[in-house]
Amino acid sequence: MIVRIMGEGQVKLDDAHFIELNKLDDELLDEMESGDEAGFRRTFGALLDSVRRLGTPLPDDALEPSELILPAPDASLEEVREMLSDDGLIPG
Repeated sequence: MIVRIMGEGQVKLDDAHFIELNKLDDELLDEMESGDEAGFRRTFGALLDSVRRLGTPLPDDALEPSELILPAPDASLEEVREMLSDDGLIPG
């Protein structure tokens, strides 16, 4: 799957990594629902770090369609909330 982090670029992620990412996504949802800003920042950073660590960066000139778009690292809790689906940021 091709994932874009807004403001950074795209990475290719193997579907097997989504189990780990979904755990962080579930934690992020809980923190957002409870209004835990510090927890949100920590978990959101961990989620983006995991995408970067597990993914293979695509060249800057690659224009592949992104199947998943994640907010920029400096996105606020409200900006992230606007991008959520029923499943969170990560589908599944």
